Amino acid sequence: MYLAVATMLLVFGAVSMAHAQDIEPRAYSNAPVGVNFLIAGYAYTEGAVPFDASLPVKNAQLKTSSGILAYARVLDIGGMSGKFDVIVPYTFLSGTAEVLGHPFERNVDGFADPKFRLSVNLYGAPALTLKEFKDYEQDLIVGASLQVSLPSGQYNDGRVVNIGTNRWYFKPELGISQAMGPWTLEFQAAATFFTDNKDFYGGNTRSQDPIYSM
Repeated sequence: MYLAVATMLLVFGAVSMAHAQDIEPRAYSNAPVGVNFLIAGYAYTEGAVPFDASLPVKNAQLKTSSGILAYARVLDIGGMSGKFDVIVPYTFLSGTAEVLGHPFERNVDGFADPKFRLSVNLYGAPALTLKEFKDYEQDLIVGASLQVSLPSGQYNDGRVVNIGTNRWYFKPELGISQAMGPWTLEFQAAATFFTDNKDFYGGNTRSQDPIYSM
């Protein structure tokens, strides 16, 4: 068993109103079966946050500081290489806003919603042992994945701004990776589907349309 340790900077949407695109190079590549990755990261965000027009919130300014710990393992899935990964963020959030004309301040910390993903390379990346992998050369790889966000992060239905989102999301994705000499050309297309937050601020239900990315 081999352990690879990496450090990466992630832009993480820590509040339920923000939605970021994930850009992950080499998401669909081959690696020896049984290899483990331990990933540590840190992200800092600061600035204004737009709210739904139906909410009585104005001039929202937020700062978030997040530590991220992730684990991934390369798998053999039906003879093709795959990967399972989990991301667990812990966020410190502070901010100010006007709600119904009154100033409010919010300072909170806690775990954000963890994310789990299973991906498999459907073509061009067979499951290989470490010994077999030394002779592997990438050409065209086609893969797919499904990421799920678990609504277990810090959440208070009496607050508009929270670290957790109190809803599931499901993100299927298709990826293509083409080696071209010393370069690798990559393409990813995904759709993120959200369940309703039925315990939103003020006893309301908050819905979110799917987000499509490419």
